[in-house]
Parts: sequence; C-alpha cells; structure tokens
Amino acid sequence: MEIGPIWRAMMRNKTGAILIALQIAVTMAIMVNAISIMQEKDRMMSRPSGLDEHNLFSIASVGFAKDFNERVTIEEDLAALRAMPGIVNAIQSNAVPLSGSGWSMGLQTEPGAEIDGTGVGLYFVDEHGLDTYGVNLLAGENFSASDVAWRERAATEWPDKTIITRAMAEAMFPDDWASALGKTVYIADTQPITITGIVEKMQGSWPGWDGFERVMLVPTHTLFGATVYLIRTEPGMRDSVMPQVEELLADRNKDRIVRSMRSMDEIRERSYRSESSMIKILTFTIVLLIAITSLGIVGLASFSVNRRTRQIGTRRALGASKLVILRYFMTENFIISLGGVLLGAALTVGLNILMIETFSLTRITWYLVPVAMLLLLAVGQIAVFGPARRASSVPPAVATRTV
Repeated sequence: MEIGPIWRAMMRNKTGAILIALQIAVTMAIMVNAISIMQEKDRMMSRPSGLDEHNLFSIASVGFAKDFNERVTIEEDLAALRAMPGIVNAIQSNAVPLSGSGWSMGLQTEPGAEIDGTGVGLYFVDEHGLDTYGVNLLAGENFSASDVAWRERAATEWPDKTIITRAMAEAMFPDDWASALGKTVYIADTQPITITGIVEKMQGSWPGWDGFERVMLVPTHTLFGATVYLIRTEPGMRDSVMPQVEELLADRNKDRIVRSMRSMDEIRERSYRSESSMIKILTFTIVLLIAITSLGIVGLASFSVNRRTRQIGTRRALGASKLVILRYFMTENFIISLGGVLLGAALTVGLNILMIETFSLTRITWYLVPVAMLLLLAVGQIAVFGPARRASSVPPAVATRTV
C-alpha cells in the first residue's frame, strides 16, 4: 500500500491525528518515568537486611510500679527467653531495625567538635547480639560479657568498643575498609572507641536515610524505663513462639505492660508501606493512561470510518478487498502512533532529566524507552483493529446510496 495517499489524507484532517499522537507521547513520558520510579522503590524495598528476618520478632516491656526493678527484670527476662524451647537467642536493645525509630550518632577519625562525623545508626546489644540478629562477622571478634555496661537515660559515657558494618567501614576508610578493624574512632566528638569487629551487612531504623546500612553495635544494656527485646527463633517456629513469649513476660512480672509484639516481616511491611502504596498507585495510573489512550484511538478510528463510509464503499466497488481496507486503517494508525512514540521518547528523556534535578531520582533504565515504544505501537494496532475491521466490512453497495 502506498504511504503517500494515506499521509495526504491524514494531512487534510490532521487535528484528530495530532491530538492522538500527543496523547500517546504524554502517556509514554508518564508511563516510562512512573515505571522507573517503581523500579527504584522496588530496589529499595528488596534490599537485604543481613538479618535472619523470617525468624525474628520484637516485643516491648514498660514497667509502671514504683518498686519496679528494671535491671533485675531485664536479666531475668533474658535468661528465661534464652531457655525457652524454639528460641535461638534474645537480646535487649534500644531499637529495632527498619522500625523507623532509633538512635543515630556521628563517628569521626579525629577528635574535635569542629570535625564532621559520619552518621551511623546505633544499636545497644550484649554478647548475644550477633547471634540474635543472625549477621555475618567478616572480621574481628564479638563482644564478651565483660564488655557489656549498663546505661542510664542521662548517661554520656560510651564503652570503649564497637562493631560496625562494612558499609560504615567503607564510609570512614574508603581506601581500605578492612583497615578499620582495630582503629580508634571518636564518638560524641571526643570519646575514643575502638572498632573490634566488622559485620557484612545490617540496616538501621530509617529506610529512607542515605546511611541506612551504616550501623554500629555498642555493648550496652539500657535502663530507659521501656525495654525492647529482639528474639530469634528456630526456623519456622516464630509464629508459634510469639504468643508463648508474650504470655511468659506477662506472667513473670505484673508490674509492667507487655506490648507491641511484631515480627520482622510485619515491621518491614509497615516500614515500606508508603513505597508499596506508591507502586500500586503508579501501576493504576499507567493502566488508566493506556486505557484512555486506547479509547482515544478507537474513537478517532471510528469517527474516520463513519466519515468515510461512502469512500470505503466506492473503493470496495472498484475492487479493493477487505484486507486492503483493513490494512489502510491499520497503517494510518501506525503512522500516527509512530509519530506519538517518537515525540514521547523526547518527552520521556526531558521529564526524566527534570525529575533527576528536582527530586534526585535515578536515570531511567535504557531499555524502558524502546520497550514502551513497542508496547504503545502494539496497543495502537490492537485498539484500531475493531474499527478497521468494521471498515473492511462496508459493502460496495454503500457507494450507490444518496444522502
């Protein structure tokens, strides 16, 4: 089929074609950038934490009685928890990974308030911390029981040892992260603390923080009035152990409230709920845009068929087959869609550059543009097939009718 006649026919009635091409271009620009954002959110949500997440849960204990002895309660709770069947290990800590609530400090290689420290998420643990989290120790050694101190809420002194993640070691010693082992760094501007271990991976409390994987462990029990226990169970036993732990803690001491028991799976889901919702909203938006664009193509093609019914009948009377008529409208739509996706490719790149500069988003993956072009070309052909088929069914006798 000649492209020339189709193009000239389109130019005589170009308003509808231009509008559909623009609609396809805008749909493509929004769709590709939305998919890029979805990919970024999905990568964020799927980051491995380094923990034995599926077998971990947390539970909080808050004493309220005047004679409530927090230290004795913590010691007895931990002993009872570690002795329970199905529990691998348990610790008391100040925060739970991914929970959105925790501590952060700054570590620096030189002392002094004028020196900028490297931000790090902080967890207070004891010698059972690494086993409870299920993290992998790359270098150095674990804390011993004698390293663990007790810390009041108003305390300002820090222990002299810490274990950090590899990400933190890389941030502080970018030339050779392994050299961090044994180095003395400074916390609270001037207090020295020695790096005695490096773990492979662990995440902090705030998923949106750029230092999310910069973590330090400090050998400390806290006496803050509220206690958080993190408990690791044998594989597959978490759900059955959780109610037993809640009952145990509640029965052991009536002078406290036991609350906020959550699995790490639930904590992860809560932490990334906004990202998950955004993915769902963007998915709905993409589907809606494609549907609207398809309806626009169907509408334009149907209008074109109705307007040219007698012309189609004349061509049929002159010997044009159904296939020729079908091919005419399919080709016409392909030309419109091709113009739309080419313009859409330029709009997509431009919008992505704007979003990178404005919102610090990542660059779109290279293959998204050609895949989106092919997808929208296919959508256009599918959408126009119905009206084109109806046009090919116009009988030659229509050419003889008068208005």
